[in-house]
Amino acid sequence: MPERELRRSVRFSLSVPMEVTWESREGTTHTEQAEAIEVNVHGALLRMKGRPPVRSEIELTNHLTNKVTRARVIGDRPPKFDAVAVELLVPSESFWGVTFRLKKAATELRTLEDEIKSGGADPRVLQEFRDAVDYVRKTAWAVYEWQERQYRHKDAGTVLSLLTAERIRRATQLIDATATDLSAQQLAAETPGMSEFAAAIQRMSHCLQDIGLGSAQD
Repeated sequence: MPERELRRSVRFSLSVPMEVTWESREGTTHTEQAEAIEVNVHGALLRMKGRPPVRSEIELTNHLTNKVTRARVIGDRPPKFDAVAVELLVPSESFWGVTFRLKKAATELRTLEDEIKSGGADPRVLQEFRDAVDYVRKTAWAVYEWQERQYRHKDAGTVLSLLTAERIRRATQLIDATATDLSAQQLAAETPGMSEFAAAIQRMSHCLQDIGLGSAQD
């Protein structure tokens, strides 16, 4: 498999601690700590001292996710990177962890932003997208603050309260938007997911009654 296959999707610069296991041509098993320095869904560049044989299969363990996968060595990259290029036998986003997915999402959002500026988007869909991005932004901030306070051994309770309040705000927005669509007859009983939505609203109604909110149903 040629090394150019790694470029079927955009690479992202990351620092992912890895464990690499392979078998030499003499049949000896080697295990070495390495670092993935550029990754995509198809493979990576691994900075490591050892040099598994090109075209050999290796086992990768991601120390951040504890996930294990198989890969194939497709080339060396000295001297600029002093790294080994590998291709995953099964392409994967999840193997690289949430940092990779966040970087990929950020890149896609920047591209999408340029397309949105060109116009032509449905205003309702655009509003829903804006609300969703705003929710993700606030959630990301809350998670970051929670992690920072945990790291510094500070009380994280206030951050979790803010996260809960944001979730309630977002749920209220979604329910109001759904009610508007129902009033405009843009949704009906046979719309996919409506039965599950109605059941969820019923469960929420009962829970609200239990804490003294909402009105009892006959």
